[in-house]
Amino acid sequence: MLKITYHGHSSVQLGTEEKSLIIDPFLRGNELAVTKPEDIKTDAVLLTHAHMDHILDAEPIAKANHAKVVAIVELATYMSWKGLDTIGMNMGGTVDLDFAQAKMIQAFHTSGIVLEEEQRIMYAGLPAGYIINIGGKTILHAGDTSLFGDMKMIGDRHQIDVAFLPIGGHFTMGPEDALQAAEWFNAKLTIPVHYDTFPVIRQDSEKFVQQLAAKGLEGQVLAPGQSLTL
Repeated sequence: MLKITYHGHSSVQLGTEEKSLIIDPFLRGNELAVTKPEDIKTDAVLLTHAHMDHILDAEPIAKANHAKVVAIVELATYMSWKGLDTIGMNMGGTVDLDFAQAKMIQAFHTSGIVLEEEQRIMYAGLPAGYIINIGGKTILHAGDTSLFGDMKMIGDRHQIDVAFLPIGGHFTMGPEDALQAAEWFNAKLTIPVHYDTFPVIRQDSEKFVQQLAAKGLEGQVLAPGQSLTL
């Protein structure tokens, strides 16, 4: 059994009966989130890239749970400087967390940490997505990305049960490109993420799911805090 909980924006938690991991925790900065960082119980924190709307709550959650933080090596190094237990990895690599295996896949985006007081942006490695095997299921989290042709290759090589795809536009692909990505990934279920958090990325997620259905694909909208079980 696998429990999937959507915490809003791009934050997704995947849990078996005994263990769980959370991806891109962003709760304090999201007015739509219904969960607080202190409510999260998890064994690992996976980060797709270094933008604040993906890493804001990684430190408090990891420290409170003594959880490992998985990220591309540059971002993992930065997190280790904060006293966190990190696992640095890179594109194409797989990390074994015992209860889950996470393979890092490419995403087309940017990744840096804005140091406001210094008026400086710190390079934090490449952005990424993950293919995660957990609870007998294969879950794809695309991270923040535009559409790119190798999504088809990824879909051809993996039997994906659930794909989390950004649809917000402006900073990532919008619904039209996400529909093409969904076709190429060919997951049994597609769930939209990275939308509505800010005015500039507001989208009609229900319409997106209807458009998926018109292409013969199953989609589902999850509200922040909502779960489903596979």
